[in-house]
Order: sequence, then C-alpha cells, then structure tokens
Amino acid sequence: MSTASGYLTVAGLGVDVVYKDIKNMHISVYPPVGRVRVAAPHRTTEDAIRLAVVQRLSWIKRQQAQFQNADRQTERKMVSGETHFVWGQRYLLDVSKSSGAFAVETKGNTLWVVTPSGTDAAGRFGALDRWYRRELKAAVPVLLEKWQSILGVEADKFVVRRMKTKWGTCVTTSRTIWLNPELSKKEPRCLEYIVVHELAHLRERGHGELFVALMDQVLPDWRARRDELNEAPLGHEEW
Repeated sequence: MSTASGYLTVAGLGVDVVYKDIKNMHISVYPPVGRVRVAAPHRTTEDAIRLAVVQRLSWIKRQQAQFQNADRQTERKMVSGETHFVWGQRYLLDVSKSSGAFAVETKGNTLWVVTPSGTDAAGRFGALDRWYRRELKAAVPVLLEKWQSILGVEADKFVVRRMKTKWGTCVTTSRTIWLNPELSKKEPRCLEYIVVHELAHLRERGHGELFVALMDQVLPDWRARRDELNEAPLGHEEW
C-alpha cells in the first residue's frame, strides 16, 4: 500500500516517486509523454532513487522516444465517418455539407465540419483546428478566475500552443501559461487539472514536496486526473 509520494528532478527529468510495501525498486515510463515513475520501498533514500534513475537513463530516454513517435492518435484524413473527440465525448465526423463559409458544430453524436465547396482535407483540418482552439480559449478564463483566487496567484496571460510532448507548461519569468489545444479533446476535468498545475508553479517553481503538498491541498484528486489525462494519446504529431 502506498503511504507517501514525492517528486524529484534527475538529469533534467521529472520523476514521480511512490513509496510502497515492496522489496525492490521499480522504474516505469508511461505514455503518452513518457512520465517517469519510481515505486520504491519505504526508507529508500533520495540518493538511492537518483542513482537508480541515472543508471537507467538510456533506457528511460529510449522509452520516451518510442512514445513520442508511436503513441499518438492515428492520422486523420478528415473524411466522413472518422471518430473525433470533443471534451472527452466521441463524435463521428461529417464533412458532406458545403457552404460559403467555414463552420464547425456538434449535434447529437455528429461533428459537422462545413466548408466551402472544393476545400481539401488540409482546409477541413484547419477549420477544425481553429474551432478546437476557440473552444479551449473560451473554457480557460472561467478556470483562471476560479483558481487564481484559490491559489492567490495571477497569470499575466495564457496562450494556446501546440506541443509535441506536453499538455501545458508555465513560463514563470513572464507569468505565462501555455496550453496544448489537444486539451479541448479531453475531459474538462483534465483541463482543470492542467490549469491548476501550471498556476501552482507561480507559487512553487519545482515539483518538490511543497508543490505536491499544495496540489494535495487545493485539488486532492489531482493524481487521478493526471493519470486519466496521461492514459489518453496526444494527437498525430503533424497536427
């Protein structure tokens, strides 16, 4: 049974540490972004954990590279009948309608992408990508208003930026939060976790004990939300 957890940075890698009633240390790398997790026996020293991670650094980086290259959604062709996700819900794409203007909407279990006649797959994807970004940009201000007050911090701005290996990041020097537009495809609770996580970095820059304690205090189920998000693949990297 796990009784404690923490976070270390080893050779530039963030490492989740969970202490358990086990005899041997186990290192795991999880998709989609290569999160590193160490399960360690109680009373294992931090130095011992760091040494174990360093000794397996080459293997860890190979695993992360495989995830970054392989564990992504298959490339979408932007044709009717494909499956697409919006805020964690599954929709079937329909591109059969044309109009003089671009329009995207969900209705029932259908995701309609309406484009001018003659628009190719790249044009349809562009319309959908812009719509995903607008969805995300509309959802974030409400979360910022709620959580900035709770955490007692304030971000100067947020930007939506596609990232190959991260759902979000916080640039503390400019007090800017970057959010991956892929978040608009995931459950809203996952977006909330990322917003809270990045805002928390305005109080605690690293992922040490103080950061973990802060997350435990303000969002007790953050680990479950994180794991839910990390079980979902990032989009095809050409998107």
